[in-house]
Amino acid sequence: MFATDTVQDQPCFTVALCDYPGLPEFERQRAETRYARTLARQLGGEAQVADALRTLERLEDAPPEEITDDAKAIYQRWMKAARAAAEAGMQGLGGEEGCYFEVRPH
Repeated sequence: MFATDTVQDQPCFTVALCDYPGLPEFERQRAETRYARTLARQLGGEAQVADALRTLERLEDAPPEEITDDAKAIYQRWMKAARAAAEAGMQGLGGEEGCYFEVRPH
């Protein structure tokens, strides 16, 4: 699991590559690092990743009529950033059916 670095050594979020059996730990860590860096770069920084994750968590239980245009925009930015991050994370590994990156805020 990759934990992002911050000034106070408290990660803003962690990334884990899941369901990729047989992948050496070194390669897993490199993939998680590439994913995290690309995600942060796409969203404007680590704090913005954590903020977006919190917004997405709130959206999971929100009724459709309560979802704001700002929340929709954050979701769209997240999806674009997550696609770019997944592409970067999987670079050089080949595909493993069903694998995914899990991102959690701190």
